[in-house]
Amino acid sequence: MVIPRVQEGEARQILVIDGHPDPRRGHFVHALADQYVAGAVSAGHLVRRLDIAPMSLAPLRTRYEWEETEPPAEIAAAQEAMVWADHMVIFYPLWLGDMPSLLKAFFEQVLCPGFAFSYPKNRLPHKALKGRSAHVVVTMGMPSIAYRLYYRAHSLKSLKRNILKFVGISPVRTTVIGGVEGASAARDRWLLHMSRKGADGH
Repeated sequence: MVIPRVQEGEARQILVIDGHPDPRRGHFVHALADQYVAGAVSAGHLVRRLDIAPMSLAPLRTRYEWEETEPPAEIAAAQEAMVWADHMVIFYPLWLGDMPSLLKAFFEQVLCPGFAFSYPKNRLPHKALKGRSAHVVVTMGMPSIAYRLYYRAHSLKSLKRNILKFVGISPVRTTVIGGVEGASAARDRWLLHMSRKGADGH
């Protein structure tokens, strides 16, 4: 299903995905997502939110599970929310250089063949989520410049290119927030930044 691009200044349908796996709501990722949602709602955007932590996501073990089984109810609901949205915002902390395993399990189940993409006979893959944009926000303890320059932001690039763009989600903007255990003034600035991004629908 392809939906038209939203013009600048129009209300957007935004899906916020909080990818922190800890159900205790005391982490900076939760606060960033909260501020984004508050800013978006105050500006008149329509917002739905998915929190990964409460989900019962067993890892997939076979190709048959990925391609043939019916999705559980919470995954089907997430798929419906993705169809509804014209913009997605994904928040997660960097763990061992990558997204947390629970968030990866979510993407493996929700972006399955038949929903997110298909392979028409003798043709290139059909990107079923084409027409939607995304913004990925990643937090980490190290300085963001070290992640981008020394580690080349490989995991973030993989999410952007190999997952989101593969199913048609584009453009994909990224925000890397480093040093999250540092000064509270810096965290406050990032919270304000996310509120503004929400208001802008970006």
